[in-house]
Amino acid sequence: MTLRTTGRWRGLVAVALFFVAVGVLTERPATLLVGVVGAGLATYPKLSRPPTVELDLDRRLGEARPARGEPVTVTTSVTNTGGRTLADCRIVDGVPATLSVAEGSPRHAAVLRPGETTEFSYAVESGAGRHQFDPATVIARDVTGTHEVETTVADSTEIQVEDAVPELPVRPAPDGHAGRLVTDEGGSGIEFHSVREYRPGDPMSRIDSKRWARTGELTTVEFREERPTSVCLLVDARTAAYRAAAEDRPNAVAHCLAGVEQLISALSDTRDAVGLAAFGRELCFRAPGVGTDHETALWRLLAAHPAFDATPPGTVRTQGVTDGDDDLDRQATLLRKQLGTDTQVVVLSPLADERIVETVRTLAAAGHTTTVISPDVTAEGSLGQRLARRERTLRLRALRGADIPVIDWDPTTPLGTVLLAEQRRRWSA
Repeated sequence: MTLRTTGRWRGLVAVALFFVAVGVLTERPATLLVGVVGAGLATYPKLSRPPTVELDLDRRLGEARPARGEPVTVTTSVTNTGGRTLADCRIVDGVPATLSVAEGSPRHAAVLRPGETTEFSYAVESGAGRHQFDPATVIARDVTGTHEVETTVADSTEIQVEDAVPELPVRPAPDGHAGRLVTDEGGSGIEFHSVREYRPGDPMSRIDSKRWARTGELTTVEFREERPTSVCLLVDARTAAYRAAAEDRPNAVAHCLAGVEQLISALSDTRDAVGLAAFGRELCFRAPGVGTDHETALWRLLAAHPAFDATPPGTVRTQGVTDGDDDLDRQATLLRKQLGTDTQVVVLSPLADERIVETVRTLAAAGHTTTVISPDVTAEGSLGQRLARRERTLRLRALRGADIPVIDWDPTTPLGTVLLAEQRRRWSA
């Protein structure tokens, strides 16, 4: 809670003294009286007390699990649970950075007597992913407008928007193990690998019946074997990554978080072990794992850990939280020490500077099969924006030149669609 004075009546004192002086010098009682009244009014705010803010917030959604792009009505109710009237109460609801307001306004003002409730509604356009509402910001002033109290009121509200992700973009690792992608080893899988001589104990279903009918020779069909993989989803949440195409558009970190949520949802029914990490205010790391409890832990980490905050450092919500940009090398070193030798890394980053490019190269050089998903938040407006787009293009080429695949993601297109297109391109290559 923050208490401050507005200085609303500051100029009235000078005006009152001016009228008093003019009234005395000109011996005009009416002018003197105006000055005295003004001085009284200027003194009154000094006697008032700051408002006591005690509020409860309730937020209701028209649809908690909408389809992508479907408007969702949000109805927010705020109740004054304190014993004093709030003469000027202004509320700004905590709309997630990944959602845009489609209709109405999340801002509201009201006079709230004790026990009274005010309610307002607006609509947001749902983007894919899991969107957690932030606490609502409340600014209350006393009846004179001299004292102002700023605080937040929280209510646990989230919107889950499903967007089909066809496959986590893992790649064949150097040892041939590639999770749900086929390996180069023969076994029980889905894609033909080779034919070998029959051995006692081979399943009857894998005997090549056509060859046996034609030549009388017993042979066994081998398929490319599938094995589960270990993947770490790494979010670039440094200050440099909080870029946006425009001031009213979600920043790149918000897009990266939405992408991570979609990938975690897509992996809930697979055998892959999934971990979570982030560079930024501080290093965050959760080792890859499987199971319902592990998935729940990942969701909690995304919702609560400061490294996964979609709000840029330096704003009201993040004041007092240090930024770890200058600590990137140390964070990357710590991450490499904690990663398993066979863990693949999927980096979600806008590639806003050269430092993250070098970090990705270092991860790949350390033996971790690495893929980059990069949301494009550049624009073609000013000279600076065009230069930023050009620099990002060069970084994409540099990574691809180092044999590190980069999925160039336009956030206006669903991530599932982008990954499906990448999947088809890989299959046709």
